[in-house]
Amino acid sequence: MLSSPIDEIKNRLDIVDVIGSYIKLHKAGVNYRAVCPFHAEKKPSFFVNPSRQIWHCFGSCGVGGDIFKFVMMIEGVEFGDALRILANKAGVELKREHAMPSDWNSQRHELYEITELACKFFEKQLESSVAGKDAKKYLLQRGLKEETIKSWRIGYAPDIWEGLTKFLIGKEYKAENIEKAGLCIKSEKTNGYYDRFRGRIMFPIFDLSSQPVAFGGRTLKKEETAKYVNSPATLLYDKSRILYGLNKAGMHIRKNDACVLVEGYMDALMVYQSGTENVVATSGTALTPYQLKILKRYSDNVHIAFDMDMAGNSATKRGIDLAQQEGFNIKIVTMPNSKDPAEAILENPDCFFGLITQAKSIHDFYFENAFLRFDRNTLEGKKEISKFLLPVIKKISNKIEQSAWVKDLAAAIDAKEEDVSEELSKVAVVREDIVPEQEMHGVPLFGLKTRKELIEERLISILVKFPENASLITQEDMKLFSLDAVRVIDYLQKGQSLNDEMNNRISHLSFKMELEESDIDPKAEFACSFRELKSLVVKDKLTEICKSIREAEQEKNSEKVKELVQQFCHYSKSKNDLEAQTL
Repeated sequence: MLSSPIDEIKNRLDIVDVIGSYIKLHKAGVNYRAVCPFHAEKKPSFFVNPSRQIWHCFGSCGVGGDIFKFVMMIEGVEFGDALRILANKAGVELKREHAMPSDWNSQRHELYEITELACKFFEKQLESSVAGKDAKKYLLQRGLKEETIKSWRIGYAPDIWEGLTKFLIGKEYKAENIEKAGLCIKSEKTNGYYDRFRGRIMFPIFDLSSQPVAFGGRTLKKEETAKYVNSPATLLYDKSRILYGLNKAGMHIRKNDACVLVEGYMDALMVYQSGTENVVATSGTALTPYQLKILKRYSDNVHIAFDMDMAGNSATKRGIDLAQQEGFNIKIVTMPNSKDPAEAILENPDCFFGLITQAKSIHDFYFENAFLRFDRNTLEGKKEISKFLLPVIKKISNKIEQSAWVKDLAAAIDAKEEDVSEELSKVAVVREDIVPEQEMHGVPLFGLKTRKELIEERLISILVKFPENASLITQEDMKLFSLDAVRVIDYLQKGQSLNDEMNNRISHLSFKMELEESDIDPKAEFACSFRELKSLVVKDKLTEICKSIREAEQEKNSEKVKELVQQFCHYSKSKNDLEAQTL
């Protein structure tokens, strides 16, 4: 019998399946590899080992662990929330009487409970109330099917002030926590609380484990000023970092190696329902760099299918700019007669697949846009076309591609290429702000490993695979190593006991050496790395002494200066000796 829900989850879930649901994994011998999601890199240094059920980045961030550690980092949650997410994937029931970690009762968990109950409340209202049935009729008229409404858990918020709030308070949740979940608002006049969503069709917004974390509410009243009301930022929800429908679309994006990006809830629902299941929507916001970084985990290819009205056209251009900077391969899906995707599909349910196959390159999209807006046969039109296209061309980083655009523009407006190039040189490019990888939600800020840390890790990895070399390290040498490294060396030399954390460390180091060439000369590799470690330590010491000498000179402490100079000479000799050994 398994001792805890943690063991049961690990027994039911395979680490390759769990991590593969977040990032693209490629088979590499007995392991799987990927570009690390926790630091910016181009070459894959992230490895997953199925037999050990662990993962590790052998690049600059150097992090690793089990499925729980991965979900904590990729989702940006505490252990209790990672436990809930993985229990849901594994079909393991978590009960209060289990000996859970202290953060099991965290505020985040209570907010999840509140949003889940709210989702059920809205679903019930859509099915049972008179106003809800009218709302459902509207959804069916818009083209949604019964199964889509149920699968996406669409609901209805009754047009009363305290319907949901009273329901949740009746379930013994405090009004302050209902407010923290973004579901009610505190009245400044009465100090009481009233529902944020009233008389609206409710679209739940899910996290990657299909748990509702927020809502978008659409009014059915023509006189209502706000067509949509969305949840505010909460502990569970940040609209700039969530893509609507990604919980359902992720697997399909990987399968098709492409993502279809739309703007609205209804657009995503109708596209998904029509059979194009690799679709996501921006969540009540313009497309953000955070959302693109999340999509990059799934595919490098994106099809942008925003509305073709003026506002949608502008959003498309901004989306292209951001996606270009993130290195996506981009296609533009244009809607007929300025319709949005939902309207186009309602008119012709089978049309969207054809629109996808006819998607335009960004080159064709921009050139066609320019020629529709301006007359290329007039001097004024040629100038306007240039003003429209040159800033776009300026942002193209590949010079060969940029040159091709210049050639096409020159031909289109009957100008010389060198004249177009000269005008291009005058254009100042304004780029959208791209968020550093380390600032991504759910991605801890890691400092890159120093050269000394990398060399030490290499040394300890060699010792783990070839423990007979551990005897070459003396007690005096121990001063060169970090505390964690000393513990590993002590274990290898004396059989010292290790805690779970250090056992994991040994496992990861063994994993690292499994990926190394098997025919290395361990003694030669060890000697070379050990010399380099000593050299780095000596260099660091010389830098430290130089700083101390400057401080002592400023203090006019001649005795201290004399003592430090002697130390400097001693370490300089050591440095020269080490360098001589490498010749």
